[in-house]
Amino acid sequence: MHELLALVGITMALGLGAASPGPSFVMVAREAVAASRLNAFAAALGMGLGGVLFAAAALLGLQAMFQAVPLAYLLLKVLGGLYLTYLGYRIYRGACAPLAVTLTGAAAARPLRRSFLLGLTTQLSNPKTAIVYASVFASFLPAAVSWSLAVGLVLCVFVVEFGWYAIVAALLSAPAPRRAYLHYKSAIDRLAGAIMIGLGIRLVNSAAQS
Repeated sequence: MHELLALVGITMALGLGAASPGPSFVMVAREAVAASRLNAFAAALGMGLGGVLFAAAALLGLQAMFQAVPLAYLLLKVLGGLYLTYLGYRIYRGACAPLAVTLTGAAAARPLRRSFLLGLTTQLSNPKTAIVYASVFASFLPAAVSWSLAVGLVLCVFVVEFGWYAIVAALLSAPAPRRAYLHYKSAIDRLAGAIMIGLGIRLVNSAAQS
């Protein structure tokens, strides 16, 4: 019973965190409107796997390792921030580039593997997520975590991360959002790129101030 309550509490806490806007949301949303629903689902799958990796790392004591070696955490934050800034720059730079469309008017699909890797690397670009997971786990989990609870926890993390971004993918890949994106592509891409750059700079700045 206590393990079930812990799973429910952790799932609710992580669900609220996943729904908050950030680089992951921006990336999945752009894949949905600029590529295809399948591409956005592939990106969401990458998000889910990234969440699983962070959850496993948190269970294995990543937070304790970061506390013992603060430089490792700072380095990961800087690298993650630089990666987000790079992604934002690429999006911003390509804002005025024409988008290939199919005969039906839909955007031409990109390789699904590329979208999956983009989702995975975007998720992993912020090591703070692992710290959030570790903090949430510490708040709800008992001192001794059974294998069944650990497996259930990892599955819940995947369902939360993939499920939320799959919903985003399904909603934003509908015809109306796609048409709006194609019409306002330049402005939307500039805004998305600027947001990603801002989030990347913020992550690097937080590392510099630590």
